[in-house]
Amino acid sequence: MPAPALPALPVTFRPTLTRVVLLSVGAAMFAVITVVAFTLEQLSGGERVSFVFTALLFFGVLALLSRPKIVADGSGVTVVNITRTRRLSWAEIVRVNLRVGDPWVFLDLSDGTSMPALGIQPGIAREHAIRDARTLRALAENHGTGTDNR
Repeated sequence: MPAPALPALPVTFRPTLTRVVLLSVGAAMFAVITVVAFTLEQLSGGERVSFVFTALLFFGVLALLSRPKIVADGSGVTVVNITRTRRLSWAEIVRVNLRVGDPWVFLDLSDGTSMPALGIQPGIAREHAIRDARTLRALAENHGTGTDNR
């Protein structure tokens, strides 16, 4: 398969459909629980607040799960996962991997470790994730010292 054309930098990779689903479900859950809290007449003020707080907590967790992205620019890649963000120079990325069955992309790094990059996930939009992984691999090969041993 031919290498994809390199996009103009900076470019952001993110599981857009997954993000839309998570944020939509979170907003719907928040709205329903809040409406229930104010519809039930037997609830006290404190109980209503606890309902809304719980709904907000659910929404916050789903918003956190929708956070992952990968931003590639001229000097390197910023990997934003659920709770951590890490900046990598192009030279640190040896290989970009998305194997059959992988839940997301893994970056093989020059220090011998492998790092998950949740910004490209084949879960809901498989073809889009494969295309993004190929593009990120081509960028890493073009800008960094990594090689692809297909």
